[in-house]
Amino acid sequence: MSKITKTIVSALIVMFLIFYLYTRPEAAAEFVKAIFGIFDSIGRFFTSLVS
Repeated sequence: MSKITKTIVSALIVMFLIFYLYTRPEAAAEFVKAIFGIFDSIGRFFTSLVS
């Protein structure tokens, strides 16, 4: 893909994410909680391995 095409696709993705966050804040909050939950689980796993 050319640089212009990549820029356009990136801009469209960012605009969609902003639209999604604006129209469905509850779903976006649940998504963020799920992502942080995954990182928390990974952290607990490695902590238990060290102990």
